Amino acid sequence: MIDRLAIIGVGLIGSSLALALKQANAVGQVIGYGRNRNNLEKGVELGVIDSFGSSIAETARAADVIVVAVPLGAMRPVFAELKTAVGKNAVITDVGSAKGSVVAAAKAELGELMSGFVPGHPIAGTEKSGVEAGFASLYQNRRVILTPVAETAPEATATIDQMWRDCGAVIEYLSVEHHDKVLAATSHLPHMLAYALVHHLSNLNEHEEIFRYAAGGFRDFTRIASSDPVMWRDVCLSNGEALVELIEQYQRELDRISAAIDAGDADELLKLFGRAKSERDLLIGNC
Repeated sequence: MIDRLAIIGVGLIGSSLALALKQANAVGQVIGYGRNRNNLEKGVELGVIDSFGSSIAETARAADVIVVAVPLGAMRPVFAELKTAVGKNAVITDVGSAKGSVVAAAKAELGELMSGFVPGHPIAGTEKSGVEAGFASLYQNRRVILTPVAETAPEATATIDQMWRDCGAVIEYLSVEHHDKVLAATSHLPHMLAYALVHHLSNLNEHEEIFRYAAGGFRDFTRIASSDPVMWRDVCLSNGEALVELIEQYQRELDRISAAIDAGDADELLKLFGRAKSERDLLIGNC
């Protein structure tokens, strides 16, 4: 059991973590920190957190486990404040979706505290944000990827492993580099496609009519374009190399479809669409 949990950034991910651990009776006290006091006060009102600190240092000072749930671009300054605030036995983890930049920031700031740092990434979320978006079942049967580095102590990894298992999550381990390549394809690229499509259509003269007659498929595909723009800007900048490579490959795939349509090549279109359907049905299921 975690006696005192500090959550730096009480949004969807952090609040859902707190609620899940409370539901599992796996945490004693939860203290939060964030820049929006109204959000923190709402968190206390909803029972997500028990109290909140006026600074990162105050929030984390007596914590056993500190979860950093801020945008990727804010990780390094948070680690810098934690360095002088937490005890040597504290365990620190994060929830960032690009691990290379997080690990680099941690190594630059945490010093000896790196032994207690366990990089992590819950593969769960919605397009909602803020403390009110959190719910206890968010991590049930969802994957959480942990990417401990050479400096990470095994006991720190075990603590974070158990924390996520208490939330109902399935734990997997990847290297930092492999994680970023995989997530660029499965998470980061789809968000870029959704943002690009909505942005493109909103610039058309008929965009109001286009959105008025949008069917379920359009809503499903573009739902993630309602995600936090700051978070996804930071993801792009943090995992840019892998993401740009995938965007370029995807552009070539679109060119292939465009050329087949222009040539009236029904066989090529049927082959491409048929293979895509078969692969999705095989790997994900028809859902």
